[in-house]
Amino acid sequence: MADERSKNWQRGVCGALVGAANSLFGGGGGMIAVPLLTKVGLQEKQAHATAILVILPISLFSFFLYALRGYCSLSVLLPTSIGVTAGGAVGAGLLGKLQTKTVNLIFAALQVLAGIFLIFFRS
Repeated sequence: MADERSKNWQRGVCGALVGAANSLFGGGGGMIAVPLLTKVGLQEKQAHATAILVILPISLFSFFLYALRGYCSLSVLLPTSIGVTAGGAVGAGLLGKLQTKTVNLIFAALQVLAGIFLIFFRS
């Protein structure tokens, strides 16, 4: 019982960190959700899939807060949502087919590329 409480506490802290990152940066919670979820006991592919599920309510809540403050560009909502949905379907299909090591390498490469972009190519 105490072990389960400890795991739930760790999962709660994980969720708080992911929510804070996602809300603060307007996304990216999944980038820290995956490593944190593996630390609290999920297998790699489970962590990737669970991160997507966890991000949904966080993203909706963040969207409403941003929209209330006038930070959202609703003109890009529909076309971007279509692209994200299509990409999500492709990614979900690939997750089931790729080896865990391949998924980890792709994930790490995307994190590095995102970091490089943020440091060198944003004004």
